[in-house]
Amino acid sequence: MSSSPVKQSSLGDGLSDRQVSMISIAGIIGAGLFIGSANAIATAGPAVLLSYGLTGVLVLLVMRMLGEMAVMQPDSGSFSTYAAKAIGPWAGFTIGWLYWWFWVLLIPVEAIAGADILHAYFPAVPSWQFTTAIILLLTMTNLFSVKNFGAFEFWFAIIKVVAIIAFIVVGLLAVCGYWPLANVSGVAHLYDRVGFMPHGFGAVLTGVLITIFSFFGAEIITIAAVESKNPGSKIRRAINLVVYRIALFYILSIFLVVSLVGWDDPGLKTQGTFQYVLTTLNLPGAKLLVDAVVFIAVCSCMNSGLYTASRMLYSLATRGDAPKKCAKISDCGVPRAAVLGSTLAGFAACFANYAFPGEVFDFLISTTGAIALIVYLVIAISQLRMRRALEKSGHSPEFKMWLFPWLTWLSILMILAVLSYMFYLPQYRYESLMTFMVTLLVLCVGISITGKRKK
Repeated sequence: MSSSPVKQSSLGDGLSDRQVSMISIAGIIGAGLFIGSANAIATAGPAVLLSYGLTGVLVLLVMRMLGEMAVMQPDSGSFSTYAAKAIGPWAGFTIGWLYWWFWVLLIPVEAIAGADILHAYFPAVPSWQFTTAIILLLTMTNLFSVKNFGAFEFWFAIIKVVAIIAFIVVGLLAVCGYWPLANVSGVAHLYDRVGFMPHGFGAVLTGVLITIFSFFGAEIITIAAVESKNPGSKIRRAINLVVYRIALFYILSIFLVVSLVGWDDPGLKTQGTFQYVLTTLNLPGAKLLVDAVVFIAVCSCMNSGLYTASRMLYSLATRGDAPKKCAKISDCGVPRAAVLGSTLAGFAACFANYAFPGEVFDFLISTTGAIALIVYLVIAISQLRMRRALEKSGHSPEFKMWLFPWLTWLSILMILAVLSYMFYLPQYRYESLMTFMVTLLVLCVGISITGKRKK
């Protein structure tokens, strides 16, 4: 590790307005929505809509707080940089490395998911070869120019948005009784199987634990916007649109799912949420269509994950919290050492998955279980401290958090409540403990390194 901060080189402004816009719009659409939402539905029943609503409110508040800081000071390190200033260098070190760890482990998760889809259609090719090819391809898109990342992510985002809108149109036609391929209509499934809340309100809270990780990634816009012109205005616009994205992509689409099929139908889990609904509606080629969209979604998540991990590693290096080489910028404005370092870490996790199936990789993934909530908590605390310091100096932010400090404190209490609930539930206790141990380890290293720097 470097003993002192490194002078930050410019990342440039290679991302176009339309690319940043699409990244902000589709940043929260991942495979978790298309497939993983089945687990949330099975847990809470139709009341999963309340789970998504509560999660959406929390994410909206956190993004508003992050937006207040990011509009004032756009930075590739985003909340890690703000934590270092508002709480202390040790906090920026800890949350930056935890965030990097999360996305580095997401790379193999998404690559393996994409490889499994391809292997189902081309069984003669081993899954590990598809995994390697996907990682190498998306590494190349990130390695030479941010424009390549932006171009890939733009088209990935277009496909995801079109797919969601098409599903919503089909679903609305079916609910209203105008779908010609199946005799379905109405929303009776919302209450005809043991009521709207079959497992009680406790299941709604458990649903929050599942759904909250589907939203993680919305904060990427505060990192990506830095590599565009007028980042502050783009961040402001993206934050203002968060509520509409949550309502359209998640709440409306899941409302249509639980209206059209029974929440306890085993087909939701075996086939995946969207595929099962479309199959029930007798849409020709439903499996192929959904598989194609899910493949695009996992590639998009991996592409964004590699980009985000590399930029966070770059930001840590500029502050002396990572090897100096990771702060070097190529002639094309790309931190290539940071990209390669993140890719190699992802490859190592992939190797662990195939060499020791069900052992090492599962353990590594368990360490990321609560990182999203820790990031949200640090964002809230940072905004609280930065805002108070700003107001003491007689200034006021241009883009403000609503009802400060009451909503900030409410957000902190909500996050702490969710974290406590994770420790309380047996099925989440192991993940919570693993995340806590990794956080404690990184925190100790951070205090040691940043403490030596002060001397």
